[in-house]
Amino acid sequence: MQKFAVFDKIKNFIKLPSKKPEKNIALMVDGPNIIRKEFKLDLTKVKQKLERFGHIKVAKVFLDQYASDKLIEAVTNQGFEPIISTGDVDVTMAVESICQVYNPNIDIIALMTRDIDFRPVILKAKEFGKQTIVIGAEPGFSVALKNTADYIILIDEQ
Repeated sequence: MQKFAVFDKIKNFIKLPSKKPEKNIALMVDGPNIIRKEFKLDLTKVKQKLERFGHIKVAKVFLDQYASDKLIEAVTNQGFEPIISTGDVDVTMAVESICQVYNPNIDIIALMTRDIDFRPVILKAKEFGKQTIVIGAEPGFSVALKNTADYIILIDEQ
């Protein structure tokens, strides 16, 4: 069973409000980094937890060219748009994330990754007044990434 812990910027455990705020969220998922057998993630549960912060308007999973048809179908069935990259998935995801930073209809940038490479995206989002959330799992969840985001959702398999 997956458990989620949500922390604020100074790493205090927070209780999310029961009523959904009226903010729009762009959720970007680093597929090769986070959708792994050892994490046994349920993307539907992740979306449910994130929806406590607002409405998910953009939900994309970035995959490499080796992603199986079964994985692509599963991602689609869970309400995500699969984005297949023939190059570096991180670059494709970073570019799309920055596009969402400039989108005036998006209030919150949520990145599901463990990778420090996305720290500049978080910094740019904050510069433009967006709230930031990183969703990740151990091991390998970047401390710098966690310390930069406004909120951290830690997924723990137990």
